[in-house]
Amino acid sequence: MPSNLTRFEAEWVEPSDAVRDVVDTYWAVHWQLPLHEAVTQRIVDFPAITLSIESGDVPAPFVVTSVRPGAWSRVIRGSGSVFAIRLRPAGLRVLSNLDAAALLHEQELTHELDERSHRALHAIAAGSSVLDRAATADEIIRQMLQDRPITSAQILANSAVDALTASARVRSGRSIAAGIGTSERSLQRALRATIGIGPNEVARRMRLQEVIRRLSSPGADAAEIAGEMGYFDQAHLINEFRSVAGMTPGQYLRDVQRSLEELHLTPGATS
Repeated sequence: MPSNLTRFEAEWVEPSDAVRDVVDTYWAVHWQLPLHEAVTQRIVDFPAITLSIESGDVPAPFVVTSVRPGAWSRVIRGSGSVFAIRLRPAGLRVLSNLDAAALLHEQELTHELDERSHRALHAIAAGSSVLDRAATADEIIRQMLQDRPITSAQILANSAVDALTASARVRSGRSIAAGIGTSERSLQRALRATIGIGPNEVARRMRLQEVIRRLSSPGADAAEIAGEMGYFDQAHLINEFRSVAGMTPGQYLRDVQRSLEELHLTPGATS
């Protein structure tokens, strides 16, 4: 394989304003590795459900993915591509008849599993490029939203994730609920119905995403980050990270860096 041949490309596309309550982002990756070569990626999930269109060396053509209880690994081999729709909490009910709480962590999205979302992904897959697929998805989802408007519970779940995105500090489910003007029980029901996990777990995932982002910056200081994010101390941060990822933040970042180097990328190349 020529040394200048692209091994891995990643791209993010913002949804249109008409579907921002349903879609967080569209993302796409394309890879082409030499025969017999494999790269293992270590992943801590963002707290969201994702629908994806996949081709090449992949598990299935259409996949629905929910939040896993801990960090997980995906092995990249051969060549392939993924176009994914990362949903806002309100998105699953608009695009499907699936039950968030009953989803497997990753499963093939067949016509039999859910006809509504399968039909949408089939139409989006006809696009010839990432931008074509994103534009098609915008229009299809806009129509689906007219057919199935967002409910008050879904708006509540979206608001909770927005609040946690704005400030990923350590907070209890009760304080999160109070901050958006609802009860902890109502928030619990709304998030479990839309994402499949409760507010404390959503908050934990948002914090870990922010920890990873901050620690990836040059000169990052873990103790300083722990204080800014409301942890008791650096050990508290490390223990919470280990409880989800099964390793310390430093070990996780080294694994990510190794994967990027194997794919001939730098950390900034995929953001």
